[in-house]
Amino acid sequence: MLVPTLRPTANSSGFPLLVALGFLLVALAAVLRSPNDLGWSTRTVVQLPKISRVRCFAETSPRNAPSVPSLPFEGEVKRRSALVAGLTAPITPLSLSFAEGFFPQTAQASLLTAQQPVSDPRELLRDALPINNKPIRKIQKEIFAKITEAVRVPNVKMSEVQDAVSQSQKVISKEKGSILKDVQGDVAKKDAQASLASIETKLGEFQEIIDTKDKQEIPIKQQEILSLIERIETDMVAGFPFKIPDDYQNMPLLKGRAKLEMKVTCTQSTLTKGGTMTIVVDGFNAPVTAGNFVDLANRKFYDGMKIQRSDGFVVQSGDPGNKQTGFIDPVTKQLRTVPLEIMVQGDKAPVYEATLDDVGRFKDLPILPFNAFGTLAMARNEFEANSASSQFFFLLKESELTPSGTNVLDGRYGVFGYITEGKDLLKEIKQGDIIDYVKVVDGLQSMVNLGQSAPAEDANAAVTPSMA
Repeated sequence: MLVPTLRPTANSSGFPLLVALGFLLVALAAVLRSPNDLGWSTRTVVQLPKISRVRCFAETSPRNAPSVPSLPFEGEVKRRSALVAGLTAPITPLSLSFAEGFFPQTAQASLLTAQQPVSDPRELLRDALPINNKPIRKIQKEIFAKITEAVRVPNVKMSEVQDAVSQSQKVISKEKGSILKDVQGDVAKKDAQASLASIETKLGEFQEIIDTKDKQEIPIKQQEILSLIERIETDMVAGFPFKIPDDYQNMPLLKGRAKLEMKVTCTQSTLTKGGTMTIVVDGFNAPVTAGNFVDLANRKFYDGMKIQRSDGFVVQSGDPGNKQTGFIDPVTKQLRTVPLEIMVQGDKAPVYEATLDDVGRFKDLPILPFNAFGTLAMARNEFEANSASSQFFFLLKESELTPSGTNVLDGRYGVFGYITEGKDLLKEIKQGDIIDYVKVVDGLQSMVNLGQSAPAEDANAAVTPSMA
Protein backbone atom coordinates (compact mmCIF):
# COMPACT_ATOMS: atom_id res chain seq x y z
CA MET A 1 0.00 0.00 0.00
CA LEU A 2 1.32 3.43 -0.91
CA VAL A 3 1.39 5.86 1.98
CA PRO A 4 1.18 9.52 1.02
CA THR A 5 4.02 11.66 2.33
CA LEU A 6 4.22 15.32 3.16
CA ARG A 7 7.01 17.17 1.46
CA PRO A 8 8.06 20.60 2.70
CA THR A 9 7.89 23.32 0.13
CA ALA A 10 9.22 26.79 -0.04
CA ASN A 11 6.18 27.95 1.88
CA SER A 12 6.33 25.25 4.58
CA SER A 13 9.33 26.31 6.64
CA GLY A 14 7.19 26.04 9.77
CA PHE A 15 6.40 22.36 9.22
CA PRO A 16 8.99 20.94 11.68
CA LEU A 17 7.64 23.27 14.34
CA LEU A 18 4.10 22.05 13.69
CA VAL A 19 5.22 18.42 13.98
CA ALA A 20 6.95 19.13 17.28
CA LEU A 21 3.86 20.92 18.57
CA GLY A 22 1.74 17.93 17.56
CA PHE A 23 3.93 15.51 19.54
CA LEU A 24 3.74 17.85 22.53
CA LEU A 25 -0.04 17.88 22.41
CA VAL A 26 -0.18 14.08 22.19
CA ALA A 27 2.11 13.76 25.20
CA LEU A 28 0.02 16.24 27.17
CA ALA A 29 -3.15 14.34 26.34
CA ALA A 30 -1.59 11.12 27.56
CA VAL A 31 -0.76 12.73 30.88
CA LEU A 32 -4.25 14.12 31.27
CA ARG A 33 -5.70 10.66 30.64
CA SER A 34 -3.80 9.47 33.72
CA PRO A 35 -4.94 11.82 36.50
CA ASN A 36 -3.18 9.70 39.11
CA ASP A 37 0.12 10.90 37.61
CA LEU A 38 -0.86 14.40 38.61
CA GLY A 39 -1.66 13.39 42.16
CA TRP A 40 -5.43 13.20 41.62
CA SER A 41 -7.47 10.35 43.06
CA THR A 42 -10.03 8.68 40.83
CA ARG A 43 -11.03 6.01 43.32
CA THR A 44 -13.13 6.20 46.46
CA VAL A 45 -12.54 3.53 49.09
CA VAL A 46 -15.57 2.72 51.22
CA GLN A 47 -17.02 -0.13 53.20
CA LEU A 48 -20.38 -1.47 52.15
CA PRO A 49 -22.72 -2.46 54.99
CA LYS A 50 -22.08 -6.03 56.04
CA ILE A 51 -22.75 -8.06 59.15
CA SER A 52 -20.18 -6.92 61.62
CA ARG A 53 -18.45 -10.30 61.85
CA VAL A 54 -18.76 -12.68 58.92
CA ARG A 55 -19.20 -16.15 60.34
CA CYS A 56 -16.80 -17.99 58.02
CA PHE A 57 -14.06 -15.47 58.84
CA ALA A 58 -14.85 -14.93 62.51
CA GLU A 59 -11.31 -15.76 63.59
CA THR A 60 -9.98 -12.72 61.69
CA SER A 61 -12.51 -10.31 63.23
CA PRO A 62 -11.90 -9.25 66.85
CA ARG A 63 -15.00 -9.23 69.02
CA ASN A 64 -14.41 -5.60 69.95
CA ALA A 65 -14.35 -4.47 66.33
CA PRO A 66 -17.85 -3.20 65.52
CA SER A 67 -16.89 -2.30 61.97
CA VAL A 68 -17.13 -5.09 59.42
CA PRO A 69 -14.13 -6.31 57.38
CA SER A 70 -14.38 -5.00 53.85
CA LEU A 71 -14.88 -7.38 50.95
CA PRO A 72 -13.51 -6.82 47.45
CA PHE A 73 -15.77 -4.98 45.09
CA GLU A 74 -14.29 -3.55 41.87
CA GLY A 75 -16.28 -1.03 39.86
CA GLU A 76 -17.03 -1.73 36.20
CA VAL A 77 -18.89 0.06 33.42
CA LYS A 78 -21.04 -2.57 31.80
CA ARG A 79 -22.81 -4.39 34.63
CA ARG A 80 -22.92 -4.76 38.36
CA SER A 81 -22.79 -8.53 38.20
CA ALA A 82 -19.17 -8.30 37.11
CA LEU A 83 -18.37 -6.62 40.41
CA VAL A 84 -18.47 -9.86 42.33
CA ALA A 85 -17.27 -12.24 39.63
CA GLY A 86 -14.09 -14.17 40.35
CA LEU A 87 -13.46 -12.71 43.80
CA THR A 88 -11.40 -15.00 45.98
CA ALA A 89 -9.87 -12.83 48.72
CA PRO A 90 -12.74 -11.92 51.05
CA ILE A 91 -10.79 -9.69 53.45
CA THR A 92 -9.10 -7.28 51.03
CA PRO A 93 -10.17 -3.61 51.09
CA LEU A 94 -13.32 -2.83 49.17
CA SER A 95 -12.97 -0.15 46.52
CA LEU A 96 -15.15 1.37 43.86
CA SER A 97 -13.79 3.14 40.84
CA PHE A 98 -15.69 6.13 39.58
CA ALA A 99 -13.16 6.80 36.82
CA GLU A 100 -14.57 3.77 35.02
CA GLY A 101 -18.01 5.33 34.73
CA PHE A 102 -19.89 2.94 37.02
CA PHE A 103 -23.38 4.43 36.77
CA PRO A 104 -26.35 2.08 36.18
CA GLN A 105 -29.56 3.16 34.50
CA THR A 106 -31.57 5.86 36.27
CA ALA A 107 -34.85 4.76 37.82
CA GLN A 108 -37.95 5.16 35.68
CA ALA A 109 -40.35 5.31 38.60
CA SER A 110 -39.90 7.66 41.55
CA LEU A 111 -38.47 10.35 39.29
CA LEU A 112 -38.75 14.02 40.10
CA THR A 113 -37.31 14.84 36.70
CA ALA A 114 -35.34 12.78 34.20
CA GLN A 115 -32.17 13.88 35.97
CA GLN A 116 -33.40 14.12 39.56
CA PRO A 117 -34.88 10.99 41.16
CA VAL A 118 -37.19 11.42 44.14
CA SER A 119 -35.36 11.56 47.46
CA ASP A 120 -38.33 12.46 49.68
CA PRO A 121 -39.14 9.40 51.83
CA ARG A 122 -42.88 10.08 52.01
CA GLU A 123 -43.12 10.38 48.24
CA LEU A 124 -41.17 7.15 47.82
CA LEU A 125 -43.63 5.43 50.16
CA ARG A 126 -46.60 6.88 48.26
CA ASP A 127 -45.12 5.61 45.00
CA ALA A 128 -44.67 2.17 46.56
CA LEU A 129 -48.34 1.68 47.48
CA PRO A 130 -49.87 -1.23 45.53
CA ILE A 131 -52.50 0.80 43.68
CA ASN A 132 -53.10 1.67 40.03
CA ASN A 133 -55.42 4.67 39.93
CA LYS A 134 -54.15 7.02 37.24
CA PRO A 135 -56.18 10.13 38.18
CA ILE A 136 -54.97 10.24 41.79
CA ARG A 137 -51.42 9.48 40.67
CA LYS A 138 -51.67 12.33 38.20
CA ILE A 139 -52.64 14.77 40.96
CA GLN A 140 -49.88 13.41 43.18
CA LYS A 141 -47.22 13.98 40.51
CA GLU A 142 -48.49 17.44 39.68
CA ILE A 143 -48.43 18.56 43.30
CA PHE A 144 -45.20 16.86 44.30
CA ALA A 145 -42.96 16.68 41.24
CA LYS A 146 -43.91 19.84 39.38
CA ILE A 147 -44.11 22.10 42.41
CA THR A 148 -40.96 20.67 43.99
CA GLU A 149 -39.07 21.33 40.78
CA ALA A 150 -40.55 24.84 40.51
CA VAL A 151 -39.36 25.87 43.98
CA ARG A 152 -35.94 24.27 43.56
CA VAL A 153 -34.60 27.26 41.61
CA PRO A 154 -33.72 30.55 43.37
CA ASN A 155 -36.59 32.37 41.71
CA VAL A 156 -39.70 30.22 42.10
CA LYS A 157 -41.32 29.42 38.76
CA MET A 158 -44.82 30.58 39.62
CA SER A 159 -46.02 29.59 36.15
CA GLU A 160 -45.14 25.95 36.91
CA VAL A 161 -46.88 26.11 40.28
CA GLN A 162 -49.92 27.60 38.56
CA ASP A 163 -49.91 24.83 35.97
CA ALA A 164 -49.72 22.13 38.67
CA VAL A 165 -52.68 23.64 40.51
CA SER A 166 -54.75 24.06 37.33
CA GLN A 167 -54.06 20.52 36.12
CA SER A 168 -54.97 19.07 39.51
CA GLN A 169 -58.24 21.01 39.57
CA LYS A 170 -59.10 19.67 36.10
CA VAL A 171 -58.44 16.08 37.13
CA ILE A 172 -60.69 16.35 40.20
CA SER A 173 -63.41 18.05 38.18
CA LYS A 174 -63.43 15.46 35.40
CA GLU A 175 -62.42 12.23 37.15
CA LYS A 176 -63.72 12.35 40.69
CA GLY A 177 -65.82 9.26 40.03
CA SER A 178 -62.81 7.34 38.69
CA ILE A 179 -60.89 8.19 41.84
CA LEU A 180 -63.66 7.12 44.21
CA LYS A 181 -64.42 3.83 42.47
CA ASP A 182 -61.07 2.37 43.58
CA VAL A 183 -61.54 3.31 47.24
CA GLN A 184 -62.26 0.20 49.33
CA GLY A 185 -65.43 0.19 51.46
CA ASP A 186 -68.25 2.60 52.14
CA VAL A 187 -66.62 4.22 55.16
CA ALA A 188 -63.40 4.79 53.24
CA LYS A 189 -65.37 6.23 50.29
CA LYS A 190 -66.98 8.83 52.55
CA ASP A 191 -63.55 9.68 53.93
CA ALA A 192 -62.14 9.95 50.40
CA GLN A 193 -64.98 12.25 49.33
CA ALA A 194 -64.19 14.53 52.28
CA SER A 195 -60.48 14.42 51.41
CA LEU A 196 -61.18 15.36 47.78
CA ALA A 197 -63.32 18.27 48.94
CA SER A 198 -60.48 19.42 51.19
CA ILE A 199 -58.02 19.15 48.31
CA GLU A 200 -60.28 21.32 46.14
CA THR A 201 -60.44 23.91 48.91
CA LYS A 202 -56.68 23.92 49.39
CA LEU A 203 -56.08 24.20 45.64
CA GLY A 204 -58.20 27.35 45.77
CA GLU A 205 -56.06 28.61 48.64
CA PHE A 206 -53.01 27.76 46.56
CA GLN A 207 -54.31 30.11 43.88
CA GLU A 208 -54.26 32.95 46.41
CA ILE A 209 -50.64 32.10 47.28
CA ILE A 210 -49.72 32.24 43.60
CA ASP A 211 -51.48 35.57 43.12
CA THR A 212 -49.62 37.11 46.07
CA LYS A 213 -46.36 35.32 45.14
CA ASP A 214 -45.94 34.11 48.71
CA LYS A 215 -42.99 31.75 48.23
CA GLN A 216 -42.83 30.72 51.89
CA GLU A 217 -46.36 29.31 51.88
CA ILE A 218 -45.92 27.11 48.79
CA PRO A 219 -44.21 24.09 50.45
CA ILE A 220 -46.58 24.27 53.43
CA LYS A 221 -49.68 24.10 51.25
CA GLN A 222 -48.03 21.46 49.06
CA GLN A 223 -47.53 19.14 52.04
CA GLU A 224 -51.10 19.66 53.26
CA ILE A 225 -52.43 18.50 49.88
CA LEU A 226 -50.00 15.59 49.63
CA SER A 227 -51.13 14.33 53.05
CA LEU A 228 -54.72 14.25 51.81
CA ILE A 229 -53.68 12.51 48.59
CA GLU A 230 -51.82 9.88 50.63
CA ARG A 231 -54.93 9.31 52.73
CA ILE A 232 -57.01 8.64 49.62
CA GLU A 233 -54.34 6.38 48.13
CA THR A 234 -54.07 4.25 51.25
CA ASP A 235 -57.85 3.77 51.17
CA MET A 236 -57.42 2.31 47.67
CA VAL A 237 -55.26 -0.62 48.80
CA ALA A 238 -57.44 -3.69 48.32
CA GLY A 239 -55.43 -5.94 50.64
CA PHE A 240 -52.11 -7.68 50.66
CA PRO A 241 -51.02 -7.82 47.01
CA PHE A 242 -49.35 -11.23 46.61
CA LYS A 243 -48.99 -14.73 48.03
CA ILE A 244 -46.02 -15.09 50.34
CA PRO A 245 -43.92 -18.17 49.43
CA ASP A 246 -44.43 -21.24 51.59
CA ASP A 247 -40.77 -21.25 52.67
CA TYR A 248 -41.32 -18.08 54.71
CA GLN A 249 -44.75 -18.72 56.20
CA ASN A 250 -43.31 -19.62 59.62
CA MET A 251 -41.54 -16.29 59.88
CA PRO A 252 -42.79 -13.01 61.35
CA LEU A 253 -44.47 -11.20 58.44
CA LEU A 254 -45.75 -7.66 58.04
CA LYS A 255 -48.73 -7.56 55.69
CA GLY A 256 -49.02 -3.80 55.45
CA ARG A 257 -46.99 -0.99 56.96
CA ALA A 258 -45.80 -0.18 60.45
CA LYS A 259 -44.57 2.97 62.14
CA LEU A 260 -41.77 2.75 64.68
CA GLU A 261 -39.99 5.22 66.92
CA MET A 262 -36.28 4.99 67.65
CA LYS A 263 -34.78 6.98 70.51
CA VAL A 264 -31.01 7.48 70.56
CA THR A 265 -28.79 9.02 73.22
CA CYS A 266 -25.83 10.81 71.67
CA THR A 267 -22.84 10.53 73.98
CA GLN A 268 -20.28 12.26 71.77
CA SER A 269 -22.09 15.01 69.88
CA THR A 270 -21.54 18.62 70.92
CA LEU A 271 -24.78 19.68 69.22
CA THR A 272 -27.38 17.35 70.73
CA LYS A 273 -27.91 14.92 73.56
CA GLY A 274 -30.06 12.77 71.32
CA GLY A 275 -33.65 12.49 70.20
CA THR A 276 -36.16 10.37 68.35
CA MET A 277 -36.67 9.35 64.73
CA THR A 278 -39.86 8.04 63.14
CA ILE A 279 -39.46 5.08 60.78
CA VAL A 280 -42.05 3.65 58.39
CA VAL A 281 -41.37 0.07 57.26
CA ASP A 282 -43.12 -1.30 54.17
CA GLY A 283 -44.51 -4.80 54.34
CA PHE A 284 -46.35 -4.43 51.03
CA ASN A 285 -43.01 -4.73 49.27
CA ALA A 286 -40.81 -6.44 51.88
CA PRO A 287 -43.08 -8.43 54.21
CA VAL A 288 -40.42 -10.87 55.46
CA THR A 289 -37.70 -8.27 56.06
CA ALA A 290 -40.05 -5.70 57.60
CA GLY A 291 -41.78 -8.37 59.66
CA ASN A 292 -38.46 -9.54 61.07
CA PHE A 293 -37.54 -5.98 62.11
CA VAL A 294 -40.94 -5.26 63.69
CA ASP A 295 -40.80 -8.55 65.58
CA LEU A 296 -37.33 -7.75 66.94
CA ALA A 297 -38.41 -4.25 67.95
CA ASN A 298 -41.47 -5.68 69.67
CA ARG A 299 -39.21 -8.08 71.59
CA LYS A 300 -37.14 -5.03 72.70
CA PHE A 301 -34.16 -6.69 71.05
CA TYR A 302 -32.55 -3.36 70.10
CA ASP A 303 -33.20 -1.56 73.39
CA GLY A 304 -29.92 -0.50 75.02
CA MET A 305 -27.79 -1.58 72.06
CA LYS A 306 -24.90 0.58 70.89
CA ILE A 307 -24.45 2.11 67.46
CA GLN A 308 -21.73 -0.09 65.99
CA ARG A 309 -20.77 1.88 62.90
CA SER A 310 -21.03 5.51 61.84
CA ASP A 311 -18.55 6.42 59.16
CA GLY A 312 -20.23 9.00 56.96
CA PHE A 313 -21.57 6.29 54.67
CA VAL A 314 -23.97 4.38 56.93
CA VAL A 315 -25.12 4.24 60.54
CA GLN A 316 -25.30 0.58 61.53
CA SER A 317 -26.35 -1.47 64.54
CA GLY A 318 -28.09 -4.72 65.47
CA ASP A 319 -25.16 -7.00 66.40
CA PRO A 320 -26.04 -8.46 69.82
CA GLY A 321 -22.46 -9.58 70.42
CA ASN A 322 -22.95 -13.32 70.09
CA LYS A 323 -20.66 -15.40 67.90
CA GLN A 324 -23.35 -15.72 65.23
CA THR A 325 -23.84 -11.93 64.97
CA GLY A 326 -27.63 -12.03 64.97
CA PHE A 327 -30.89 -12.96 66.70
CA ILE A 328 -31.00 -16.40 68.31
CA ASP A 329 -34.60 -17.61 68.33
CA PRO A 330 -35.46 -18.57 71.94
CA VAL A 331 -37.65 -21.46 70.74
CA THR A 332 -35.39 -23.08 68.15
CA LYS A 333 -32.10 -21.91 69.74
CA GLN A 334 -30.93 -21.22 66.20
CA LEU A 335 -29.81 -18.08 64.40
CA ARG A 336 -32.81 -16.59 62.60
CA THR A 337 -32.01 -15.22 59.17
CA VAL A 338 -34.14 -13.63 56.49
CA PRO A 339 -33.82 -13.97 52.73
CA LEU A 340 -32.78 -11.12 50.51
CA GLU A 341 -36.11 -9.66 49.37
CA ILE A 342 -36.41 -7.11 46.56
CA MET A 343 -39.62 -5.99 44.86
CA VAL A 344 -38.84 -4.85 41.33
CA GLN A 345 -40.80 -2.17 39.53
CA GLY A 346 -43.49 -3.88 37.44
CA ASP A 347 -43.30 -7.24 39.23
CA LYS A 348 -46.19 -8.72 41.20
CA ALA A 349 -44.02 -10.35 43.90
CA PRO A 350 -40.49 -9.85 45.24
CA VAL A 351 -37.34 -11.54 44.02
CA TYR A 352 -36.10 -13.74 46.87
CA GLU A 353 -32.70 -15.15 47.84
CA ALA A 354 -30.70 -13.47 45.05
CA THR A 355 -29.45 -10.06 44.04
CA LEU A 356 -30.82 -8.62 40.83
CA ASP A 357 -27.38 -9.14 39.31
CA ASP A 358 -27.50 -12.83 40.25
CA VAL A 359 -30.69 -13.32 38.24
CA GLY A 360 -29.51 -11.25 35.28
CA ARG A 361 -31.72 -8.24 36.02
CA PHE A 362 -28.97 -5.70 36.58
CA LYS A 363 -30.90 -2.99 34.71
CA ASP A 364 -34.10 -3.46 36.70
CA LEU A 365 -34.81 -1.21 39.64
CA PRO A 366 -36.47 -1.80 43.01
CA ILE A 367 -39.69 -0.18 44.14
CA LEU A 368 -37.92 0.78 47.38
CA PRO A 369 -34.68 2.40 46.19
CA PHE A 370 -31.70 3.83 48.06
CA ASN A 371 -32.78 7.35 47.13
CA ALA A 372 -33.42 8.97 50.50
CA PHE A 373 -31.23 10.06 53.38
CA GLY A 374 -32.13 7.58 56.11
CA THR A 375 -33.04 4.68 53.82
CA LEU A 376 -33.31 1.58 56.04
CA ALA A 377 -31.96 -1.81 54.90
CA MET A 378 -30.55 -5.05 56.30
CA ALA A 379 -26.82 -5.68 56.53
CA ARG A 380 -25.57 -9.06 55.37
CA ASN A 381 -22.52 -11.02 54.28
CA GLU A 382 -21.49 -9.88 50.79
CA PHE A 383 -21.62 -13.38 49.32
CA GLU A 384 -24.55 -14.82 51.29
CA ALA A 385 -27.81 -13.29 50.10
CA ASN A 386 -29.77 -14.91 52.94
CA SER A 387 -27.40 -14.09 55.81
CA ALA A 388 -29.23 -11.03 57.20
CA SER A 389 -30.53 -11.51 60.73
CA SER A 390 -30.78 -8.50 63.04
CA GLN A 391 -28.17 -6.04 61.81
CA PHE A 392 -29.56 -3.03 59.95
CA PHE A 393 -28.20 0.21 58.54
CA PHE A 394 -29.37 3.68 57.62
CA LEU A 395 -27.85 5.15 54.48
CA LEU A 396 -26.33 8.60 54.77
CA LYS A 397 -27.43 9.85 51.38
CA GLU A 398 -24.78 12.55 50.94
CA SER A 399 -22.07 10.00 50.12
CA GLU A 400 -20.69 10.42 46.60
CA LEU A 401 -21.08 6.66 46.24
CA THR A 402 -24.85 6.87 46.22
CA PRO A 403 -26.28 9.54 43.91
CA SER A 404 -30.01 8.92 43.48
CA GLY A 405 -30.79 6.30 40.88
CA THR A 406 -27.12 5.67 40.10
CA ASN A 407 -25.83 3.79 43.12
CA VAL A 408 -24.30 0.37 43.71
CA LEU A 409 -26.66 -0.66 46.51
CA ASP A 410 -30.01 -0.95 44.66
CA GLY A 411 -30.71 -4.57 43.85
CA ARG A 412 -28.01 -5.85 46.17
CA TYR A 413 -29.36 -4.97 49.62
CA GLY A 414 -32.94 -5.23 50.84
CA VAL A 415 -34.54 -1.85 51.59
CA PHE A 416 -37.61 -2.11 53.81
CA GLY A 417 -38.27 1.39 55.10
CA TYR A 418 -37.36 5.05 55.50
CA ILE A 419 -36.94 7.62 58.26
CA THR A 420 -39.89 9.97 57.79
CA GLU A 421 -39.34 12.32 60.76
CA GLY A 422 -36.28 13.36 62.74
CA LYS A 423 -33.70 12.32 60.15
CA ASP A 424 -31.40 15.23 61.05
CA LEU A 425 -30.52 13.34 64.23
CA LEU A 426 -28.90 10.70 62.04
CA LYS A 427 -26.17 13.18 61.11
CA GLU A 428 -25.11 13.48 64.76
CA ILE A 429 -25.14 9.80 65.69
CA LYS A 430 -21.67 8.35 66.35
CA GLN A 431 -20.29 4.90 66.97
CA GLY A 432 -20.85 4.06 70.62
CA ASP A 433 -24.07 6.09 71.00
CA ILE A 434 -26.95 4.26 72.65
CA ILE A 435 -30.26 3.11 71.16
CA ASP A 436 -32.57 3.66 74.13
CA TYR A 437 -35.40 1.86 72.40
CA VAL A 438 -37.06 0.96 69.12
CA LYS A 439 -40.81 0.64 69.67
CA VAL A 440 -43.75 -0.04 67.38
CA VAL A 441 -46.17 2.88 67.33
CA ASP A 442 -48.63 1.46 64.80
CA GLY A 443 -48.95 -1.59 62.60
CA LEU A 444 -48.87 -4.61 64.92
CA GLN A 445 -52.35 -5.49 63.70
CA SER A 446 -50.79 -6.29 60.31
CA MET A 447 -48.27 -8.74 61.74
CA VAL A 448 -48.46 -12.51 61.29
CA ASN A 449 -46.44 -14.91 63.49
CA LEU A 450 -45.47 -12.09 65.83
CA GLY A 451 -43.05 -13.22 68.52
CA GLN A 452 -43.19 -16.91 67.71
CA SER A 453 -41.45 -19.56 65.64
CA ALA A 454 -43.93 -22.42 65.42
CA PRO A 455 -46.63 -23.38 64.85
CA ALA A 456 -47.15 -20.68 62.25
CA GLU A 457 -50.29 -18.81 61.49
CA ASP A 458 -51.51 -18.87 57.90
CA ALA A 459 -49.27 -16.24 56.34
CA ASN A 460 -51.66 -15.81 53.44
CA ALA A 461 -54.82 -15.45 55.51
CA ALA A 462 -56.67 -12.17 55.25
CA VAL A 463 -55.23 -9.41 57.41
CA THR A 464 -56.37 -5.81 57.44
CA PRO A 465 -53.26 -4.00 56.23
CA SER A 466 -52.01 -1.08 58.26
CA MET A 467 -50.84 1.99 56.38
CA ALA A 468 -48.95 3.51 59.36
